[in-house]
Amino acid sequence: MRLFVAVQLSDPMKNSLVEVMHDLKKQGVNGNFTPKQNLHMTLTFIGETDKKQEIQKLMEEIGFQPFRIVLTEAGSFGDLQWIGVKGNQKLKGYVNELQKKLREHGIPFDNKKFTPHITILRGAKSSRPYSIQVPKLEMQVEKISLMKSEQKDGRTVYKEVFSVQQ
Repeated sequence: MRLFVAVQLSDPMKNSLVEVMHDLKKQGVNGNFTPKQNLHMTLTFIGETDKKQEIQKLMEEIGFQPFRIVLTEAGSFGDLQWIGVKGNQKLKGYVNELQKKLREHGIPFDNKKFTPHITILRGAKSSRPYSIQVPKLEMQVEKISLMKSEQKDGRTVYKEVFSVQQ
């Protein structure tokens, strides 16, 4: 099972990000845009594992305190375009604690430095310069989700398999 821990976005935030993607298309940008239903912020990518129950138990042990996230700037990792999320101590603390517990229990995960962001486009291509207008938005995070990623009919589908909330 291919798993990751994430923040699922509110509908208003997803709708605003879809508008950003429509604007990019109008500017002539091509690539693999993230479908609305797949918009999220990954906290830790775990990958293929059969340790779902153990991960759920760790998430329960860590607990969860609600916090706010705020969209900030646009950025990229190569041809991957993202919208940054202003970090805060509760967000960073949760990610640090989660990764510490995963490490202690021998559960492998992608150990890259955590950069809070929402991927909106992979394989970005454009024949001319373009700009990304980041909406001034924030949302209250009420739960953290353990998500499963699978392929269905040639598309990637994300499904929540577990969550923790206050």
